[in-house]
Order: sequence, then structure tokens, then C-alpha cells
Amino acid sequence: MEPVDSVNVLGAALASCSGDPVTGFFRDGHCNTCKADHGSHTVCAVMTAEFLAYSKYVGNDLSTPRPEFNFPGLKAGDHWCLCAARFLQAHDEGCAPRVNLAATHKRALDIVPLSVLQSHALPTG
Repeated sequence: MEPVDSVNVLGAALASCSGDPVTGFFRDGHCNTCKADHGSHTVCAVMTAEFLAYSKYVGNDLSTPRPEFNFPGLKAGDHWCLCAARFLQAHDEGCAPRVNLAATHKRALDIVPLSVLQSHALPTG
């Protein structure tokens, strides 16, 4: 599995999303993707209690530790590479988390319009 070009939604080099906890389809800290990444784990988002509760409610519990998968469980404030479709779903339900555009892979745009990502962007500067 080779990752596709590491380019963000702004057309620049893909920035790191998180090394603690280590995120990404490849667990390389980046929201890199490839053809095998059917979930498109491409949106670098900052977890909120509201989003984590929503994700658990719709069947993806990201907050409970799963040591057998070396997964610490997420808490509010953690950065994580979300599936693009789940992010869009959360946006449609009014509970999408903030997004780090510099660390969000351009492949997210196959599912989420740039304007939607921008409306949830972390402040820059």
C-alpha cells in the first residue's frame, strides 16, 4: 500500500495531524490515504465532547480505549484523521468538529466540499 501524494486541500504539502495520539490510516501522524483506505481517513479534526458522543451514537466509539488495537481512546482536544463521510455527516447534523486544513488531505474533497471544510477551519495565525 503506497500513499497517494501528500497534498492538503489548500494545494500545499500535507502537514502532520497528530503524533500523540498517533493518527492516520498508515499511523504515521498524517492523514495520508491510498486505494485501500475505503473510509477515506483524510480530515484532520480536533475532537470535541459533542462530536465524540455523536460518533459513538452512530456506531463508531472513538472515546473508549482499545488496548488490543493499541488505541488509547480519544478525548476532547485530540487531533484525529476522520473519515470524510463521517465528518460530512456530522456537519449535516450540526456537530462537526474544527478542521486543520493544512493537515487535511486533498482526497477529502472527493467527499466534502472545500467550503464545508473551510466553514469548520481552525483559526490561522
